[in-house]
This record gives sequence, C-alpha cells and structure tokens, in this order.
Amino acid sequence: METWFIILVSLSVSALIKAFFNLLNFNTKNSNHKLPPGPSTLLIISNLLLLRKSSLEVRSFIRSLHIKLGPIITIRINSKPVIFIAERFLAHQALIQNGAVFADRPPATALGRITGSNQHNINSAAYGPNWRLFRRNLMAEILHPSRVKSYSHARKWALQILLDCLNSQSKSIEPVRPIDHFQYAVFCLLVLMCFGDKLDSKKIKEVEYVQRRMLVNLSRFNILNFWPRLTKILFHKRWKEFLQVRKEQYEVLMPLIRERRKMKKERLEKAKHDRKEVNGDFVLAYVDTLFDLELPEEKRKLDENEILSLSTEFLGAGTDTTSTALQWVMANLVKYPHIQEKLSAEIKGVVGDEQREVKEDDLQKMPYLKAIIFESLRRHPPAHSLVPHAVTEDVILNGFLVPKNASISFTVVDIGWDPNVWEDPMEFKPERFLNKDEVFDITGSREIKMMPFGVGRRICPGLGLAMLHLEYFVANLIWFYEWKAMHGDELNLEEKVEFTMVMKYPLKAHLIPRFK
Repeated sequence: METWFIILVSLSVSALIKAFFNLLNFNTKNSNHKLPPGPSTLLIISNLLLLRKSSLEVRSFIRSLHIKLGPIITIRINSKPVIFIAERFLAHQALIQNGAVFADRPPATALGRITGSNQHNINSAAYGPNWRLFRRNLMAEILHPSRVKSYSHARKWALQILLDCLNSQSKSIEPVRPIDHFQYAVFCLLVLMCFGDKLDSKKIKEVEYVQRRMLVNLSRFNILNFWPRLTKILFHKRWKEFLQVRKEQYEVLMPLIRERRKMKKERLEKAKHDRKEVNGDFVLAYVDTLFDLELPEEKRKLDENEILSLSTEFLGAGTDTTSTALQWVMANLVKYPHIQEKLSAEIKGVVGDEQREVKEDDLQKMPYLKAIIFESLRRHPPAHSLVPHAVTEDVILNGFLVPKNASISFTVVDIGWDPNVWEDPMEFKPERFLNKDEVFDITGSREIKMMPFGVGRRICPGLGLAMLHLEYFVANLIWFYEWKAMHGDELNLEEKVEFTMVMKYPLKAHLIPRFK
C-alpha cells in the first residue's frame, strides 16, 4: 500500500509541475487572449474527482459551471484544456460560420487508437483527405436516396421481425418490455446493410453480442485513457478484458467481411461472361464499398483492421442511437395517450382502413409523425454532447482563445432545452414543429435551435436514414398496436448513460392489437 501511495503521489506532483510549466509557456505565447474561464481546482484533484463521477454527475457538474461562469468554459484534463460550449449562437459561429476550422478531431485516445484503427473511421478521422474519402464513400454508395430506397425490402424484413416478437409477447398478461426487440430488429437491419445477407438469427446474435459487449463496457474502459502508461499497470486486468472484447469482435466479424470479399471477386469473374445474371438481385453492402478504397496520402488500400473499424462504426452508430430514440418516442406516446391517438388518426387518414402496413411513401404525408420524432429528439437526444471537436489552428471565440490542442465539447441537451428558444422546454409538445409557414431545419444551417445529429461539416451522415427508420417503425408500431401504460404505474422518464442516454427504467407497456 505504501509503495502505491508513493507512486501516485510522485505522479501527481510530476503532473502538477508539468501542468504549471505548460501553463506558463502557454500564457507567454498567447498573452493577448485567455482561455475561457474554468474552475480553480488543482489539476490532479479535479481529474480524480471527475473520474469518480458518473456521466450524469459530470454533466450536472459542468452545467453548474456554465451557470456560474458562462456559456463557454474550460476544464483542464491531463494538463490539456477541454472547452465546453452550451450556447446555440456560439455553436453556430463555430460549427457553421467557421466550420472548416472547427471540423477537426482531437488526437485518438489509447482505446480509440485500437477501436478506430488509428483514426481510420469516419467519426474519429482527422479533418482531411482520409475523412473526406470515408464520408464521401458512405454518402455516395450507401446513403444516397436511390440506394436507401433499394434497402426497402430490408426495412420490411426488420419490421416483420419486430412485429413477430411483439405479437408473441402481447398475448401474455404481462407487460411488454420492447427495448430488447427494438435493438434486435434495428440491428438486423444494419447487419444486412453492412454485410449484404440475411444472416440467420444465431449469427446475428453472435454479432450483436460482441458489439454490445464493447458498447456497454465503454464507460468502464474509459479510465484506461487516463495516463495509459499508468493504467496499463494499475488496471492490467481491465486492459486485458478490453483487448479480449476487441479480439472477439475480430473473430466474429472478420469471417463475414472475408466472405463478402470472396463473393465480390466471384461476381467480378462472372460479370466478364454475363453481366445481366450477376446484377439481377444483387444489393450493394457497406463492406463491398470498402475493399477498393485507396487512402489518398498513404497510397494503399484499407487493411482488415481498418475495414473492421469502419464496419463496427456503421453497426454501432446506426443501432443504439436509433433504438434508444425509438424507445423514448414510444415512452412519450404511452405517457401521453392523446398524442398517440392524434397520431393514430393521422396514420388512418393517410393509409385508410384496409391497408395492413404503413409504407415508406406514406410517411411524407404525416407531418404530425415527423413533429413527434423531432420533439423526442429535442427532449431526449440519444447523446447529450457531440463527439469532441478540435480546431485546426488557434481561434478566438466570444473573446476567448480556443487553442489548437484543445478538445471542444458542444452540449446538445442544453441547446435543445434552452428556455429562450423553447416555451416550457421540459414539456413534450410536438405541436412546436407544426408551423406551416416554416419547415424546421434540423441541420442548423440557418439557425441552431437543437442539434441531435450535430451540425456543420461533421453532421451525422446518417441523419436522413435515421429519420426514415424512426418514422417507419413508429408509424407501424402505432398502426398495429394501441400502447397503454401499466395500471397504476406512473411512467418514469429518468435517464442513465450506457452507450447512449437511455431510460433508467426501460419502458413496459400493454399492447392491444388494432387488427384482429
């Protein structure tokens, strides 16, 4: 015990000395402008306190600092400034008006260098040629409207999987806990889009297991990013567990990637003889688009680990965010039956009495449905903060210096709950978005009022796909069932952090089929 104490004290003193000299050097170079205000807590103490707090406690702590110090603040972590911005005009000035400068990412963390293959995926890549290549490929090959439409059969298949699960449970007197079914159905859809085949349920559940094992343990693993040389010693068992989880991802997903590569080669060979036969029922998968990408600066194709990182990113980004948002929407429709009935009436007015499925073409005729989705994303954004940004050069924002080496966090939830923008911001009121004279701009290009998908150059490329999935699933879930709260139970909308901001007490409801 004495040995560990001496080691920790020595490291703490070293960190304080290093931070002191860094600060002296920093202030000498940038004497005309100061960093945004921050707490006066000693570096090492503040680091240790933050590490001991839950994510919600950290968010509450940061919010209290904003109240005290203003909309832009600084907290030093590992001797480097982390800047938090919780005001929509500053977010617009940074991400829209100065988008190119604020579009970079901080250097990868110790874990991120492994899961992101040294920043070789869309989310973590530095602002530059690789990021442009990855994003352009996804947008052009998979998220182009014509390509999205080609996956309509996959959405119908995933919807049927979800309805089958709910049908079997709705016959019981026990309430249905739908979140597991939401996650599984959405994951089936994303697996098909990623790997191109309707895998059997056993294989899908294998992929889902290794994916979820990584995601739900990220909060436990994050401490490994703090002084990695030290944590590899102090938490060697956790490091070993993290590497094992990554290995399991590789072992489960890599055979699917290699099989798809093999199929692509076989198709190219057949195409030399009969192109019509080859292109008959073929639907492009995301991994198909990765095999021939060439990194512009390194002049090489992606290696297997980089393809794995892009694939796990695709699955993770499209599954938990959508299933989490779907649960929040349905929870509010259970909590407010009059909103659910109004939506049901809108759907009936579009599809009539005979149609047994809400089709994708019907969704554009349902403004109240879209308003409900928007309001849920405003009130319950799946992520309370954007993935950290970084600037490509020193920049002045609101009179303060944002240095090149700083990490910048934009607080989604505070902007979406701003009482200066939204009347009764904590209330669930879809009617806010039914202004016939103005189409709400979710991209924030003109003005930021909420940004659940981010804004600017790093806006989520899957925004359109996510909205389609949410509208399609919500419309059909309401069309097929009346969702009722459990008798005598007040629906609890408390939050907790997993990979996304989920319901602390998952939704449970009674489902009454609308069609006999």
